[in-house]
Amino acid sequence: MTAFRAIASVTLLLTSFACTTLYEIPVETPLEPKLDTTGFQRILIAGFVVGGTDDVDTNLETARLLRSQLRTNSDLEVIDSEVIALITAAKEQADFVQPVNPTLEGNNSVNQQLGESDTESAEQLSEEDLEAYEQIFSDASYWRQLGEEYQNPLIVTGTIHFAPYERAGMVSREREVYDSLGRRRVVPNRTYQERRGYVLSPKFIFIDGGTGATLYTERHREEILYDARQNTPALSSYFELMDRLLPSFLGTLSNESIRGTRILLR
Repeated sequence: MTAFRAIASVTLLLTSFACTTLYEIPVETPLEPKLDTTGFQRILIAGFVVGGTDDVDTNLETARLLRSQLRTNSDLEVIDSEVIALITAAKEQADFVQPVNPTLEGNNSVNQQLGESDTESAEQLSEEDLEAYEQIFSDASYWRQLGEEYQNPLIVTGTIHFAPYERAGMVSREREVYDSLGRRRVVPNRTYQERRGYVLSPKFIFIDGGTGATLYTERHREEILYDARQNTPALSSYFELMDRLLPSFLGTLSNESIRGTRILLR
C-alpha cells in the first residue's frame, strides 16, 4: 500500500510538471557607483604616466577613449584640454629621483641626438620604473592648482603600462575526426604553442580638483595572446584590452546594472 502511494505521488508530480509552463523573466539589478560624484559637475582626464612600448601613445589614446566613453555614459561635463605629459611634470619636482634604466646605459650617443621629449618616449619605462613617478599623485598642491584652472573638477589620472608579452605552453583546441563510417566527432587536442601579444596594466587615480586629495584608486591588468605567426598591430590590441576594463572604469563613476534572468513556473 505504501509503495502504491509513493508511485501515485511521483506520477502526480510528473503530471503537474508536464502541465507547467516555464517563463523566463529578464531581471536588472542596479549597482551603486564606487565613487560618490555628487559634489562634481565636471571631469578632467588630465593625463597619465606611461611606460612600455612606444608603438602606441597610450597617454593620448587613453585620454581620448575615456573622454569619449564618459560623454556617452556619464552625467558629468567632460572637459576638453591638452593631455598633460606627467612624466615631464614629475621630473620637475624638487624631490624626484630618476629611475635607473639599464636599457639606456651606455647609449648616450643616441640620447644626444634626441630632444628631451623624444628621449622620454624612447625610455620604455618598466612597471617598476613607473613607481618613481607616482609621487606626483600625492602632491596635493599640484592637483589643487590644476583644479583651479578648470573650476575644481573631478580629475582622472594615473599610470599605464602597455608592453609586448609572450608565453609558450600547452594549448587545448578541439579537432574534428571521422570514423570509418563517416561519423563526425570532436575531440580535444593539446599542442605546444608559442603565443605573443600584449599586457595592459593601468592604475586609475581619481583626485578632488578642489582639495588635491586622492579619492579613489583602481588597478587593472589585462593580457591578450595570439598565435606567434599572427601579426596583430599594437594599437588594435590596446583597444581590445581597454574594451575589457571600460565597464569597471565607468562603474566607478556612474550607476550600472547587472542583467540576468529568472525562471517562473506557471
